[in-house]
Amino acid sequence: MPRPPAWQPVRRGPRVGAVPLPAEGRKGDPPAWPLPGKASKAEVQAWAELWATPQAVAWETLGWTRTVARYCRVMVASEEPDAKAPLLAACTVLEDRLGLTPKAMRLLLWHITDDTDTQPKTQPKRTSDARRRFRAIDGGQGT
Repeated sequence: MPRPPAWQPVRRGPRVGAVPLPAEGRKGDPPAWPLPGKASKAEVQAWAELWATPQAVAWETLGWTRTVARYCRVMVASEEPDAKAPLLAACTVLEDRLGLTPKAMRLLLWHITDDTDTQPKTQPKRTSDARRRFRAIDGGQGT
């Protein structure tokens, strides 16, 4: 009996390699609140804080404003003393999806760089030559 075809995800313009995020975070004002209704005072504060993080640079590139807004709403609600377990679980899931935990950043291939990381690294000069390495192997006996 023939096997089913192997599953191959369709990748349109796949990203290769790690994505550097600036340590100083995203510059500028946060985007406008995208969800219906007015944001609460706590949501506005969380919204501004989140959009100043390094991860916000990636969110902006990916267009994740609505997802970040949902996370703000869930996060503020989950910090209430009477928050239920499903709400806390939803908050944890969104944190992972948005790259707000170290494990999530690793899975998304995001890493935070500082100014020193962006400078080209100089290669150390080679002080040893091949002959000296060979001398070390054969005990200094030359041919």
